[in-house]
Amino acid sequence: MNEQPNIIRVSVSEAARLFGVDPHTIRRALRNQEFRYVVVQGRYKINFESLIQWSQNRITVKNKLDKKGIGQFVDRWKIKNKKFSPNPQILDSNEKNENNT
Repeated sequence: MNEQPNIIRVSVSEAARLFGVDPHTIRRALRNQEFRYVVVQGRYKINFESLIQWSQNRITVKNKLDKKGIGQFVDRWKIKNKKFSPNPQILDSNEKNENNT
């Protein structure tokens, strides 16, 4: 049985908020066909995977992602599994603090 992959799609405004850019930047990329999308009831729904790839190929967008977009919260996320942790040293210091209390 072939299972369809679960495709995540976001609106223009959601994409702009997530990546910390102006909605005009997203619309310009849509006009230039820089990522995959579908139109649902007259609204653009952008393929999230292609949006990520687009953002990583543009330095200014990547920087805005880290400063104004969702990237600004990554350091605050506490990931318990060190295999997927962005910074294992933070986890080590947190574990020591928890064990001392």
